[in-house]
Amino acid sequence: MTAQLIDGNALAQQVRGEVAHRVQALKARGVEPHLVVILVGEDPASQVYVKHKVNDSSQTGLKATLERYPADMAEADLLARIRALNADAGVHGILVQLPLPKHMDADKVIETIAPAKDVDGFHVQSAGALMTGLPGFWPCTPHGCMKMLESIGYPLRGKHAVVIGRSNIVGKPMALMLLAQDATVTICHSRTADLKAQTLQADVVVAAVGKRNVVTADMVKPGAVVIDVGMNRDDAGKLCGDVDFAGVKEVAGWITPVPGGVGPMTRAMLLVNTIEAAERAAG
Repeated sequence: MTAQLIDGNALAQQVRGEVAHRVQALKARGVEPHLVVILVGEDPASQVYVKHKVNDSSQTGLKATLERYPADMAEADLLARIRALNADAGVHGILVQLPLPKHMDADKVIETIAPAKDVDGFHVQSAGALMTGLPGFWPCTPHGCMKMLESIGYPLRGKHAVVIGRSNIVGKPMALMLLAQDATVTICHSRTADLKAQTLQADVVVAAVGKRNVVTADMVKPGAVVIDVGMNRDDAGKLCGDVDFAGVKEVAGWITPVPGGVGPMTRAMLLVNTIEAAERAAG
């Protein structure tokens, strides 16, 4: 068996098209959806990420403003800028690109963003909304993963999902979203004792560790869905995920590639959250 690909690029294009229609509907009412992306410092990967986010926004007609600040910017100045954006009715979404310089407290920065404009879904209030089922913003990466599962019509009720990676950005929110669909969920990490025994029971495996070859072919149940959230480089310097793609695709039923899988969907769900924020503000 060779797994079917879940094409994140194609699905993200579809999502952007849906966002574009919603943008036009708001503009017809005199509202211009506006996302502000803040980049502090010169981290090379972050510069690439924010460029993609701004480009994706422009494809939908959604206004995106990139604000760049030097790495030695004072934390107090960043917090003051965020508070000013919170108060600006013309701004609907605020995203502070992580990681931040070491002298800044990322949690404090994120908690300063108004929950109504927290389109990255990292604010503690957003996390609480996710846990209790109240309206809020889902973190973009797990939200994108759920959209990919939805796109293949995969029924999650009663299925067993293993999430490898316990971070508050991907692992825990992903687990909550799967639980909300009545799946049974096990959260593991790269050092879980006998990880293979866990993954071999799984109908869905989500790998979000940031380490190459965490999931290999002998760890996957035939026909399972494998979602690869990892972003690494192989020995030749090429982008790869946490999953041994060449081996696992011969066992799994569905698999996401890297690149072209979860990454584009993460950015697409940022646009979904932003247009949702603008629609809520417009009433």
